[in-house]
Amino acid sequence: MPTPTGPRPLTGEPVSLDLLNTRWIREGVHQDLLTGTEGLGVWLRSNDLDDRFAADERTLERTLRTREALAGVVDNPGDPKAAAQLDRILGHGRIRATLTAEGPDETTEFTDESWGPGWTAAYDYLDLLRTAPDRIRACAHEACTLRFFDTSRNGTRRWCSMAICGNRAKASRHYARTREN
Repeated sequence: MPTPTGPRPLTGEPVSLDLLNTRWIREGVHQDLLTGTEGLGVWLRSNDLDDRFAADERTLERTLRTREALAGVVDNPGDPKAAAQLDRILGHGRIRATLTAEGPDETTEFTDESWGPGWTAAYDYLDLLRTAPDRIRACAHEACTLRFFDTSRNGTRRWCSMAICGNRAKASRHYARTREN
């Protein structure tokens, strides 16, 4: 039975990192949630974006372009080519400040709604950079490709999941110690 978040091992991260985490490795095999519009629908639902954006081919293509741009800036911070690629994505939307009866508000506007999910993820990445760029992390397990935003009190989280990758690392260290004896 499908879950709202799909088959992914790590969900609930900020939308930019959650988009990167639509690719993962399971038992040595690369997995990708975004191979079609059904997977895009799962990702949109898991990030509460499904009521605003369509899970269609055009949105999928643009979301995949955003995923590649995000991977570029996360994997190569400071790379001007990677930053330019993300800037092109951000150029497809903007935040418009408004004053409503309830007070100040902001709305997002897009050159084309199909850019909405990707633009939202790209803008979220900027928020993470503003908040704590040093807390954007890759899982420390060598066979894991997942990313997370470290919200631990002391900022020392190393694993995407202590139950999965952290436990694997502990088991590997234990096995290595017992083989030495």
